[in-house]
Amino acid sequence: MARTASLITCSEDDKETLERLAAGRTEPMQAVERARIILGCVAGQRVKEIARRWHTRPNTVIKWRVRFSQHGLKGLVDAPRPGAKRIYDESFRNRVLATLETPPPASQACWDGPAVAAAVNGSVHAVWRVLRKEGIGLQRHRFCCVSTDKEFAAKAADIIALYLNPPEKALVISVDEKPSIQALERATGYVETNNGKIVRGFKSTYKRHGTLNLFAALQVATGEIKTSKTTLKRREEFLQFMDQIVADAPPDRELHVILDNYGTQKKCDAWLALHPNVHFHFTPTSASWLNQVEIWFGIMSRKALRGASFKNVTELGQAIDAFLAVYNLTAKPFKWRQREVKGAQLQNTIVNLCN
Repeated sequence: MARTASLITCSEDDKETLERLAAGRTEPMQAVERARIILGCVAGQRVKEIARRWHTRPNTVIKWRVRFSQHGLKGLVDAPRPGAKRIYDESFRNRVLATLETPPPASQACWDGPAVAAAVNGSVHAVWRVLRKEGIGLQRHRFCCVSTDKEFAAKAADIIALYLNPPEKALVISVDEKPSIQALERATGYVETNNGKIVRGFKSTYKRHGTLNLFAALQVATGEIKTSKTTLKRREEFLQFMDQIVADAPPDRELHVILDNYGTQKKCDAWLALHPNVHFHFTPTSASWLNQVEIWFGIMSRKALRGASFKNVTELGQAIDAFLAVYNLTAKPFKWRQREVKGAQLQNTIVNLCN
């Protein structure tokens, strides 16, 4: 005769917890199985029926039924098992983290896994486990640019106000240049590595075929880009580009132009006197990231220049024009954010390694 499990009871709260575990998709498999077994026992199902339904043994059903009846939900957790004493315990973790706060060995510029392992007299694999668990990447780099401009707050507020609340009947234009873009000719293609992975391969040798400079203007409200390619990057070329921008703009609109502090964009008082509807706004020093057109330069470099091969400057210019034509078809204004970097964050601390 089939054996029937002794009826056990549980509180409504425990039952809700068991039902959540039994239906969970991200819970450990053991927890899901044990919850289903106990729910079957609570429902008065037979031992063999429960075992057959959840593809386990009757003895397993009996074991967890007894554990639950004696200890409740805590009884469904694995009991401590005998074994060797842990070598890498909490004190080892603390030593690893404390080591990272000290200067690296004299022969190294920064800490790495083997150096930390040698300093704490432990296994390098154990060190890496600690670092992974704490979210620390010793070789991860993050570049920061801290402006020392004494008028940083005022200049930044002026530019951000143009982004968020531009003057009525005015156009806000973000202008900058990408100088000396190289026309490099280099063979490239997909290659198979020793481990069977397919990656992009580049020939180690290449030919230089000259450079060109690119001026770009981003209309902040629409995301549309206008460009001009030049062989020189003097103030004359910059003002010619600005003449083009002014000519394309409605004559009754004010133009607020956001620029960085590059020399070619300074000392333009004579030109500004001839264009009273144009106003220049300069970013603080070492804060070109406030200029939104820099975002577009990054997109263009990744999609049109990186990994490309050009036999001459003409091909380079054609590639930029082709990308620009496609980009402007779906151009949208940028919704951007810049991570705040404080002076204290430049120190070598565990908090910075985790960020």
